[in-house]
Amino acid sequence: MDKIDTNNFKMFLLNLQEEICASLESFESNALFQNDHWDREGGGSGVSRVISDGDVFEKGGVNFSHVFGKSMPSSATAERPELAGAAFEAMGVSLVIHPLNPFIPTSHANFRLFVARKDKEESVWWFGGGYDLTPYYGNDEDCVHWHQSAKSACDPFGVHYYPKFKKQCDEYFHIKHRNEPRGIGGIFFDDFNELGFEKSCRFVESLARSYLTAYLPIVTKRKDEPYSQINKEFQEYRRGRYAEFNLVYDRGTVFGLQSGAGRIESILMSLPPKVRWTYDWHPEAGTEEEKLYKYYLKPKAWV
Repeated sequence: MDKIDTNNFKMFLLNLQEEICASLESFESNALFQNDHWDREGGGSGVSRVISDGDVFEKGGVNFSHVFGKSMPSSATAERPELAGAAFEAMGVSLVIHPLNPFIPTSHANFRLFVARKDKEESVWWFGGGYDLTPYYGNDEDCVHWHQSAKSACDPFGVHYYPKFKKQCDEYFHIKHRNEPRGIGGIFFDDFNELGFEKSCRFVESLARSYLTAYLPIVTKRKDEPYSQINKEFQEYRRGRYAEFNLVYDRGTVFGLQSGAGRIESILMSLPPKVRWTYDWHPEAGTEEEKLYKYYLKPKAWV
């Protein structure tokens, strides 16, 4: 039987949150992450860290939560009906970064552990998470670097994991009602426990550490690119797709809203600060905006 050491993973997540916030703050001259420590009445607590109105990041949040409950919410038992009525423990770091410059992609990552317990039964546990990139103006170099970073983190644990997790990412971050992907993908995994607890934990930690390796060089290259009002308006229009996905399909958002497992402001932290919906809008032929749809928003073997 695996020994489930949730405390060590919790400490890893707290350190990860601190490292990511410090790395992102290094791009800013004045803006800093604000800390919001919260406690949940039903059990658990968290730390939400949010940055706003920066020179580089218009809005970003890096949240840690560790919550408990006496009964699994319906969003978690839809595919696991045998766990209905089980007590649960969930912890994770979730982040979304919305840059000011339209030529810097939005990035999202989360890494989590879920444990379900029933009296006189062995605990059921699994890891989940990953990261994905949502560009507004595509760049091949950025896409290749993003996916190569993910592949390099996966390969030491098995060369089959990157293509498997990439496919799962492409399938998950698909806006069904629009029939289009949210971005250019990355890696996504859920219900992961096949390596045993200790090795699965090491794998997830490797993936989590690779997020900064994947994202920071892209921010460095694109943060000073000049942009127009048209570029900004297109960014806000595409942010609408981001909001639609998170409110309708994102499992973490749905779980948080159904379970009450957390602070509403933290659960909805992922939503962009400014969004534009334009009725039946289509990009002009031959533009970079059209290229995003025709070339970048198509699943590709980037590496």
